[in-house]
Amino acid sequence: MSDTSNIKELLSNATDYKRAIWTISDEDMENIFNIPNGEITDGDHSFNELYTHRMILFSIICNNNPYAWKSWKHADGTMFDDYFIVGIGDENGYFSYHYHKDYWDVFDVWKRDFAPKWSEDVDVKIEGLVEFLDRIERNRRR
Repeated sequence: MSDTSNIKELLSNATDYKRAIWTISDEDMENIFNIPNGEITDGDHSFNELYTHRMILFSIICNNNPYAWKSWKHADGTMFDDYFIVGIGDENGYFSYHYHKDYWDVFDVWKRDFAPKWSEDVDVKIEGLVEFLDRIERNRRR
């Protein structure tokens, strides 16, 4: 376990809360707040539940779209241990998530040797995914 003596102070004085939270290890989160990793809740759903919902919804989008793909490797050949990447998009940009290897078969999409090269120019936010899906649907109706 890392030294937790300054973590609460870091959080209380942080102006960049996202950066402050990412500095805390899962083990420290459990020790400081007595909440198991992934079980932080808004009162209705835990993060674990929400990530499962996100995976299911993203798999429905991907499994019904010819522009979806998955790969065990990033464009540079790297990957996080026991994870793969799934994405959807075209030359205008793509939207992707990393998932644990246990969920590989949930995504019945094109298997690529390498994911497309990532850059801020091609990384689309959720709004971009919605626009992409709208564009595909409009083209399909023509």
